[in-house]
Amino acid sequence: MKLIYLVAGARPNFMKIAPIVRALQAHGGLGFKIIHTGQHYDREMNDVFFEELGIPEPDIFMAAGGGSHAEQTAKIMVAFETLCQTERPDAVLVVGDVNSTLACSIVAKKLNIPVAHVEAGLRSGDMSMPEEINRLVTDSISDWFFVTEPSAVTHLRREGKAESAIHYVGHVMVDNALYQAEKLSNADTSEYETSAFKAAHTQNGARYGVVTLHRPSNVDDAAMMTRIAAALKQIATELPLIFPVHPRTRGNLDKFGIDLGPNVTLVGPQAYMAFLNLWKDAAVVLTDSGGLQEETTALGVPCITIRENTERPVTVDEGSNVLVGTDPVRIVAEVNKVLRGEGKQGRRPHLWDGKAAVRIVEILAKELA
Repeated sequence: MKLIYLVAGARPNFMKIAPIVRALQAHGGLGFKIIHTGQHYDREMNDVFFEELGIPEPDIFMAAGGGSHAEQTAKIMVAFETLCQTERPDAVLVVGDVNSTLACSIVAKKLNIPVAHVEAGLRSGDMSMPEEINRLVTDSISDWFFVTEPSAVTHLRREGKAESAIHYVGHVMVDNALYQAEKLSNADTSEYETSAFKAAHTQNGARYGVVTLHRPSNVDDAAMMTRIAAALKQIATELPLIFPVHPRTRGNLDKFGIDLGPNVTLVGPQAYMAFLNLWKDAAVVLTDSGGLQEETTALGVPCITIRENTERPVTVDEGSNVLVGTDPVRIVAEVNKVLRGEGKQGRRPHLWDGKAAVRIVEILAKELA
């Protein structure tokens, strides 16, 4: 049986490979191993996390850990090369755009192992983003490109990729969001940390908003963080906000002396299901996350993206996402539109139907036969 290494380095990666694991299990004709590079080691990524995703725990944990981009990438490359030489897979599948994606695709290609890139072809045009460099390098050496949206097909064609290697399959992140949302409909959510907030702010037709911010361009600069915080504070006078705070963001709020006021509730990072339960019923989500732009579009939740650019334009062109930049006036104005019932009405893009992983596995089975 052909063996595929499924590479993941951080929590969002596992959410992307989970549907692929389930599709491989259902297909039964391909062997696989889940490789956790340890790029982001999360103590909460325990049995419960993988149980939530409906997948087994990783077969290999490489414990690469942190460090600079170069240090982290180098540690992953060394460990992954050793692994591939010990037990050579027939293909390596990488997802997204993190350092693990870049590192493992380079190692595999130098060992003449075919590389499949899931979420290929996305481009922000912003070379100050480490993820953009990771995307470009990974796509320059991949053999199969599994694409989520039309813009990615355009980019790959312009970059000279063979038409036969480009596969527009839909989006595994959406597969996972739909799968987990269905599970939530039958789950007991009362134990989630944010359930009391949600209950209190949905009584008698009340509403709330959800905030996530983690991008260095937004949260590492005192002036920028202060501008965004001013917008959040103003919005919260009309709409209570809950903000699961990334550790670096929380540190910077403290360091910069930023007070978001009494109507913004700060909580710690949330487990996948608890966070999904929170944002899926929000009046609006304010974020700089790439994945959340897509997930909100999948479930039809209004999303205000606090960034100057996005590598996921289909969420703006067709979905429920509005790209507002970092101007506080525009941020507040777009939220007010939503609250007045004048917000954008999006739709779920083509092939975002929960079956992307099945298509990927069918294509890989044919290619590896």
